[in-house]
Amino acid sequence: MNPADRSLVLPSFDRLHLPSSLVEALARQGIERPSPIQTAVIPAALDGHDVLGRARTGSGKTLAFGIPVLARLAGRPSRPKAPRALILLPTRELATQVHDALAPLAQALGLRTTTVYGGVPINRQITALKGRTDVLVATPGRLGDLLDRRCVTLDGVEITVLDEADHLCDLGFFKPIDALLSKTPAGSQRLLLSATLDGDVDRLVRRHLPDHRLFEVDEVDDQVESMEHHVLITPHESRVTTAYDLLRVNPRSIVFTRTRRGATRLARQLSQRGLTAVDLHGDLTQKHRERNLGRFSRGEASVVVATDVAARGIHVDGIGLVVHYDAPAEHKAYLHRSGRTARAGAAGSVVTLATPETLGDVIAVQRKAGVEARHHRVESAPSPLTVASLSGAGEPAPAAKAPAAGPRRGGPARRRRPARRR
Repeated sequence: MNPADRSLVLPSFDRLHLPSSLVEALARQGIERPSPIQTAVIPAALDGHDVLGRARTGSGKTLAFGIPVLARLAGRPSRPKAPRALILLPTRELATQVHDALAPLAQALGLRTTTVYGGVPINRQITALKGRTDVLVATPGRLGDLLDRRCVTLDGVEITVLDEADHLCDLGFFKPIDALLSKTPAGSQRLLLSATLDGDVDRLVRRHLPDHRLFEVDEVDDQVESMEHHVLITPHESRVTTAYDLLRVNPRSIVFTRTRRGATRLARQLSQRGLTAVDLHGDLTQKHRERNLGRFSRGEASVVVATDVAARGIHVDGIGLVVHYDAPAEHKAYLHRSGRTARAGAAGSVVTLATPETLGDVIAVQRKAGVEARHHRVESAPSPLTVASLSGAGEPAPAAKAPAAGPRRGGPARRRRPARRR
């Protein structure tokens, strides 16, 4: 079902038993109908149930948990240093974006939000927590520091949210998250949202959400249908030129590199050729990262070059192309990177640059990710390299090779005799 058809059957927010001031604040932002994940999660969360939600990035997960959190807190005060809602996220960028999305809605209900994360002076955050904070948006490391300093307590938390739980676990935060959840009151409500529910995420669920309501909507397959995948085969020495030729005719693009140094170098090389490109990675200060992401969000830069750590932190709509300049080694990373495009029902394209030497690895990762890609050799690819021209060109990926059949090492295969009964 396409997004236009879905809007005909989804309820409006004013039918979800939300405070009228919250519905009005949503309407002022042009948000009048919930997405499928919001329609599923909000009623159960409003009723106080623990909720486990699986939905892809860009499906509206922020408001799926944010709306019921705010609605349940409305009308009651919080104590200083004692937030009543805790939202945990893996990166500083995500914490900032979630705060920016929820702050206007919280203000409409008379609630206060505070964000804490590393990379900025901790004293400012300590000062902010001395006042009343209803919703605390935090990354695990900085929250742990504040707890150690006794600048905040979690004994008043009524609702805890783990957003991007799979990424939290991928970054090694299972033990800190486990410890933080143990500091919240037993029996308090917990919401966990993730793109995948395996591995350490499953361990968190079994330990802290044993009796939950599960909602799985907007499967990855829905996104694959609106996303085209391509492989552009180019000699190693021509990769920068190929990337430039691709990006100059496809503005609003995100490029992923393997290393921080590679991101900085490629952003500089693209800028030297006339593109306005910014980098985004962990070596930059928080202020520098926010400035670069802001330039891209406002359209002042047409390309952002990022590392995998930043893949989940870029929540910007209207991105038409994702480029894997360095192909990821793991299929989850491929999907997370690619998920920056084709968001909220829009179409998008993904192009992976591969050298003849790395092509086999790229094919293997894409097969494991469950995507079918068109293959193009740079010398015969269409010009200009727009997503539209790529869509009608190229060839399907080569078929997987079947294991070779033949004699075993040491001579012809022998027919096995049935074992004697003893």
